Amino acid sequence: MAIVIYTKTGCPHCAAAIYSLQEQELPYTEINVSENPDRIDEMEKMSGSRTVPVIIDNGKVKVGFKGSG
Repeated sequence: MAIVIYTKTGCPHCAAAIYSLQEQELPYTEINVSENPDRIDEMEKMSGSRTVPVIIDNGKVKVGFKGSG
């Protein structure tokens, strides 16, 4: 199953997370909540947070990105 990553336009941590996924050649689906504000509530329900990025990998939810996946 592909990874889902919730991002926001201009977010450097989001960009770093996406870069990391691409470097690892991991398939992912990006949901940009700046462009799709109707998805914010969905993201918040899953993560308990409005902080981005939110990365969902095989049911495991991670909020934020500090490097190395």
